Amino acid sequence: MLDLIAQRRGTLGPAERRVADWVLEHPRRAARMRLAELAAASGSSEPTVIRFCRRFGLRGFRDFAPRMTEALSRPATYVHHHVQPDDAPVDAATKVVDASIQALFAIRAQVASMPVQAVVDALARARQIVFAGLGASGHVAADASHKFFRLGLPCTALTDSPSILQYAAIAEPGDVFLVTSHSGRWAELARAAATAGERGACTVALTEPGTPLADAARFLLPCHAPEDTNVYTPMSSRLAQLALLDALQVALALAMGDAAVDRLRRSKDALQRG
Repeated sequence: MLDLIAQRRGTLGPAERRVADWVLEHPRRAARMRLAELAAASGSSEPTVIRFCRRFGLRGFRDFAPRMTEALSRPATYVHHHVQPDDAPVDAATKVVDASIQALFAIRAQVASMPVQAVVDALARARQIVFAGLGASGHVAADASHKFFRLGLPCTALTDSPSILQYAAIAEPGDVFLVTSHSGRWAELARAAATAGERGACTVALTEPGTPLADAARFLLPCHAPEDTNVYTPMSSRLAQLALLDALQVALALAMGDAAVDRLRRSKDALQRG
């Protein structure tokens, strides 16, 4: 949470920036405050504080304290440092692993406030599930499709703009259109999500809050993983996306009950037979 506030501070308006600055300067006090107290301490109003919370994917102020507590309890050893050209191989490897751990901690802190139940309900009723993504997120979409189809649900992975846009144009009620994107700023993805939603499909975005894609989808699974833009470092956000989709698949299997267990068992048995 603190990483996200610091990273996006410059995108906030003056009033919300005052809240951000106060929280960053007094994080432990902010985690224990009531809404009125934080508003007064930061020189803002209660509606401003609520808007500030929603900027970061929270439903409101009631979700603020748990997220701050999570952020403050995160081990300091997981802070990522840039990989440098003169790093020894073991040091570079350690930094990359630390970045991945940090990304998973960041997504763990947000799960409680996500609309997981609503998304699982939509998936359980789905006529078909389409996972869409571009670039590295396309690989995440393909991985999700490979896992979810074993529950016996029709699944498709779309990883290029023309296919994603064409599917959105023919989407129907009962379809679930789940789009993954680290940045949330691919115009094609936002347009496809909006189009599929207009066609009656249930649209889900696994992406950065406050982005065009997030705004276009019916349900948002906020996935902010602090990303090191250093040229040497892989996208740790990809691991956060994969973990969140794995969690959804398990939650969906539990919701489906014995039918899902039977299908998962059959799919595994099929690979063990000669």
